[in-house]
Amino acid sequence: MGILHDLLKDIPIPKVAKVNVHFDDTCIENVPLALMEKLQQDHIRSLIRPGMEIAVAVGSRGLDRLVEIVATTVAFLKEQGAKPFIVPSMGSHGGATAEGQRAVLAHLGVTEETAGCEIRSSMDVVQLGQLPNGLPVYMDRFAANADGIVVINRIKPHTAFRGPVESGLMKMLSIGLGKQKGAEACHQLGFKYMAENVPAMAKMMMEKKPVLFGVATIENAFDKVAIVDVLTPKEIIEKEPELQKKAKQLLPRLFFDQIDVLVIDQIGKNISGDGMDPNITGRYPTPYAHGGPDVNKMVVLDLTPETEGNANGVGTADFTTKRLVDKMDLEVTYANGLTSTVVAPTKIATTLPNDRMAIQAAIKTCNILDFTKVKLVRIQNTLKIGEIEVSEALIPYVESHPNMEVVAGPYEWVFDKHGQLF
Repeated sequence: MGILHDLLKDIPIPKVAKVNVHFDDTCIENVPLALMEKLQQDHIRSLIRPGMEIAVAVGSRGLDRLVEIVATTVAFLKEQGAKPFIVPSMGSHGGATAEGQRAVLAHLGVTEETAGCEIRSSMDVVQLGQLPNGLPVYMDRFAANADGIVVINRIKPHTAFRGPVESGLMKMLSIGLGKQKGAEACHQLGFKYMAENVPAMAKMMMEKKPVLFGVATIENAFDKVAIVDVLTPKEIIEKEPELQKKAKQLLPRLFFDQIDVLVIDQIGKNISGDGMDPNITGRYPTPYAHGGPDVNKMVVLDLTPETEGNANGVGTADFTTKRLVDKMDLEVTYANGLTSTVVAPTKIATTLPNDRMAIQAAIKTCNILDFTKVKLVRIQNTLKIGEIEVSEALIPYVESHPNMEVVAGPYEWVFDKHGQLF
């Protein structure tokens, strides 16, 4: 069986209990209606003139109700007599090809049929200028030549840097609409300066091109739209920092300060740009972000089908499985790191033959004296932490916490004959 089997065969895996975690679930029931009310404001309607060709920037993230939000925005623009079209705005995603980016939108449900307008996908850009630090500022050619531009995005904390503006409308402009060249330029000096470069690039775009407004959403802990707003360029600059604070307040979290072992069933680009949200795991790809639990050892077991082999984030973990590594598309995964300039997450974590051994390896190396008392948490992915599993050592803490309750167990883990979890 080999030395790895001999080293791990006697490491105990603790029983676990199923735990429900409670978060604020306030959400907007009728998102299209709420959005249309915001769009129909006089100061927004006055921005649209009949006959205007308007580029609607739509990204690669799985926003809640994205298809309806896009369709509602397009319908509003048509009602005002405009001629909207969609521009995929996702930096280098989709393999940094026009066809790939169109396919990403289709995968999210955004097609010409569902949106009610044409999709114009190209990687061609125009340079609008450069920042004082020398970084060039690019914009998608179709958007740059349009009579107006509308951006759609969710506002949320970024996974690799901290600042007044992180992931939102300004990032959609600077990196999304910048396509591969713009994303590369924005990342060129690293995440240390991202909090300065993202808004600086976005402001130049809004100064030089006719950005009309942005559609912003904030999601609750269950990834449902809790807030929707429509902001003019001036309001984007003034209000996005406040909206980001609200987004951080609604962010879900694991209510543990310290975890010996965190087991994550699946990672993927459809879960987070980093495969798993560092705001949940406490493991960040750069030293320029912080928050979340102190995790000693982390295990990722598999990739989501939707990520199509992109295993960005696996390097942030300590252990993984042969099953995950066999599914990796190295070219796509490495392209992610080369564009972002953050390559640690694209490394391959220590790889074990199966789930059981990967979990045992994490327990063996988590630096505690008594393995039977390991503080272990298991989650499906970082988007689904309303139901988790915890080891017996954490049950007393859970029972005393106002946001958590034990609903089943403790019980044994169930593995098949190959050591894979059921």
